[in-house]
Amino acid sequence: MPALLDPSPAPPVHALDAEAVAAQLRVRTDVGLAAPDVGERLLRHGPNRLPESAGRGWGARLGGQFRDFMILVLLAAAALSGVIGDAADTVAILVIVLLNAAVGAVQEWRADRAMQALRRLAAPQARVRRAGRVEVVDAGGLVPGDVVLLDAGDMVPADLRLFDVARLRLDESALTGESATVLKQAAALPARDDLPLGDRSNMAYKGTLVTQGRGAGLVVATGAGTELGRIAVLLEVAEDRGTPLQRRLAAFGRRLSLVVLAICAVIFAAGVLRGEPLLRMALTAISLAVAAIPEALPAVVTVLLALGARTMARHNALVRRLPSVETLGSVTTICADKTGTLTRNRMEVQALHTWGGLPPGRLLELAALCNDAAPAPDAGRWIGDPTETALVVRAEDEGIAVQPLRQRLPRIAELPFDAARKRMSTVHHADGASAWQGITKGAPESVLPLCRQVWTTQGAEPVDVAAALAAVQALAGRGMRVLAVAQREWPAPPAVDAVESDLTLVGLIGLLDPPRSEARQAVAECLEAGIVPVMITGDHPATALAIARDLGIVGADAPVLTGPELAAIGDTDLAEQVEQVRVYARTDPAQKIRIVRALQRRGQFVAMTGDGVNDAPALRAADIGVAMGKGGTDVAREAASLVLLDDDFATIVAAVREGRRIFDNIRKFIRYAMTGNSGEIWALFLAPLVGLPVPLLPIHILWVNLVTDGLPGLALAAEPAERGVMRRPPRPPQESVFAHGLWQHALWVGLLIGGLCLGVQAWAIARGDPHGQTLVFVVLTFTQMAHVLAIRSERDSLFALGVTGNLPLLGAVVLTVGLQIAVVYVPALQRLFHTLPLTLPELALSLGCAAVVFGAVEVEKAWRRRLTRDA
Repeated sequence: MPALLDPSPAPPVHALDAEAVAAQLRVRTDVGLAAPDVGERLLRHGPNRLPESAGRGWGARLGGQFRDFMILVLLAAAALSGVIGDAADTVAILVIVLLNAAVGAVQEWRADRAMQALRRLAAPQARVRRAGRVEVVDAGGLVPGDVVLLDAGDMVPADLRLFDVARLRLDESALTGESATVLKQAAALPARDDLPLGDRSNMAYKGTLVTQGRGAGLVVATGAGTELGRIAVLLEVAEDRGTPLQRRLAAFGRRLSLVVLAICAVIFAAGVLRGEPLLRMALTAISLAVAAIPEALPAVVTVLLALGARTMARHNALVRRLPSVETLGSVTTICADKTGTLTRNRMEVQALHTWGGLPPGRLLELAALCNDAAPAPDAGRWIGDPTETALVVRAEDEGIAVQPLRQRLPRIAELPFDAARKRMSTVHHADGASAWQGITKGAPESVLPLCRQVWTTQGAEPVDVAAALAAVQALAGRGMRVLAVAQREWPAPPAVDAVESDLTLVGLIGLLDPPRSEARQAVAECLEAGIVPVMITGDHPATALAIARDLGIVGADAPVLTGPELAAIGDTDLAEQVEQVRVYARTDPAQKIRIVRALQRRGQFVAMTGDGVNDAPALRAADIGVAMGKGGTDVAREAASLVLLDDDFATIVAAVREGRRIFDNIRKFIRYAMTGNSGEIWALFLAPLVGLPVPLLPIHILWVNLVTDGLPGLALAAEPAERGVMRRPPRPPQESVFAHGLWQHALWVGLLIGGLCLGVQAWAIARGDPHGQTLVFVVLTFTQMAHVLAIRSERDSLFALGVTGNLPLLGAVVLTVGLQIAVVYVPALQRLFHTLPLTLPELALSLGCAAVVFGAVEVEKAWRRRLTRDA
């Protein structure tokens, strides 16, 4: 019970009349709260958000980096080194381990920041009445006493005491476990505190879903005070299972760890047999294991995915489920709704068709009355469905005062729009009038069968259904959406089953939602990328076909499959037709699931758009569910993987392009990290086999791991999209991240790096040069920097890309090289890292080795380009 209510013992909210609740909350339901009241109550009650677990502090983040078994072994070895008197190595190893932990903690913090930003973008909204005006606000800003308006498809944003309902049904399964929807009413209930939630029919609870009708309610509890909030307090935070890519990489890392540990054991044994100090070989083996085992790979991939998701959000594509970022590149078919996605979602009345000279103004009056569009806070604007707002805008343009008309003929009953019926009906009655007037508005094929007469200036005449259908076809053939409007009068309030019977047809309204100019280019880009765009709409087949032709989805003689035709064929026949059909018309949302599953059975990877309650099952069934952020319902957004903040088809294509870029960059990071680790392993593994001493100290291995896997690797996330990223076929969804030669590249380039390291070591030993170990240390770092520059693209040369094409990466490489030179030439660091200053020829040799690696990778890419041309 909120603090605003009387704290003394009193009946529960559901047992009070709505007027009594409004009085206790000090609010008028027809006006709502004023801005000062909202601010004061928000300070008192806090935001309307469920309790969240406190974020991990920096101490916990740093501590979490030391849970890895190999790090703990390394710390124990460093302590043992200190015990036997090698304090310098101990300090150096501890410093590098701490730096590694700091880098890991910063990466975790960046990932948390990115995900928090995404959660803020995904915050639900609510439609409220404040200061006499209808507004759309962040649901987190609701306070007790707010008047919330509900429509089909909305998620209830707070606990509400309902005071106005029209065939309102809620899905409360998330709260009560009952699968059946609940019909709501506004009357007070018995004063029982133990009345089950499912029986409180005059309440709507936070987190439940409106499946039908509309309603209005007073906020009586917010945040932790809601029934859902009380449950949330009891729940422990569930541990994130990670994305499929993370889990695949973690499994790969575990298998690789066994191989690396076996190699480290061989290196340790070989070194000891050669007479190397036992402790040093133990430290070397442990350091190599720490450097080579990619235990941080899944975490770094999470950072890349989260940063990529933030980038997509800046382009109006909000990722609700992180795995969808990695799977967007596999999309082969995009099933898109026409209205608002492929078109502007700004319907305009283009044609008014009446019979017998009936003035069209009467048709517009009826369309404005049988209409749920509401005045917006901005003068001259309306809020609601685009079709309905277009009707009232046209009525006002024709000189009809819509608001006074509605006040003169108030709505006393209604049958809300239903996707199955494809129409809505309202009943109106003026004070003192002798008749009750019913108005029905909807799809012509739904309304015309209910009509027995047509209204003309001479009165009602028998309706010519064939002529009416011909008029519908003529308007639809011009790409318009057609609505039929009919009416009926009764001398007394009508029964519910009489509202939509024996109607008189008044006229037809043709509306046009012109295609988005950017949608044409997006469709062309889809086709070039091997992605098939499919239009699914509830509109007339001629309308759908006209828009699809205009956008380039289909040609002149393309087939159209309608909802009735779809219902008449079996799943086997549909699976055979689905790859030839690009336009589906007069479909209902339930048929979207059949289309999705038929495409999936043909091996397609499907993205499906939707905005309504009934679209949610299809969004879940699709490989990527895409919900509308502006015009969509909360139910659809909850079911979707991706939310379009601008409801634009071009944004889907941009998200696919961004998804391909992100996945490419993840592959580049894995290619870079695995190749560098491979080089270190080859150098240390082969040295004793060819008669060379261990080429690196433990401190060297840890340092290389720190400076090369840190900033340069993460900077690959900023790499722009590959040239032609949308001119290649979609990636098969089951394709391994190591496909297309990635693991072979890591092996042979790693072997090249290891061979160059051993080569310079052998050269230095042959010359009696004491700088051999320092040379290997520098060559290992320089070659990895050359490698990261060369793999910015899997095909294109660095010279074609431009050295400055990724400034964060260039800066990271310059910084890493600078740090490496400091380790070699700064006296204090020389003592710490056991290095000797290289001569100018030796430094040039190190750069030459880096150039060899760079050139070898460029030759590999040139070979790939030639294979592509020959193919």
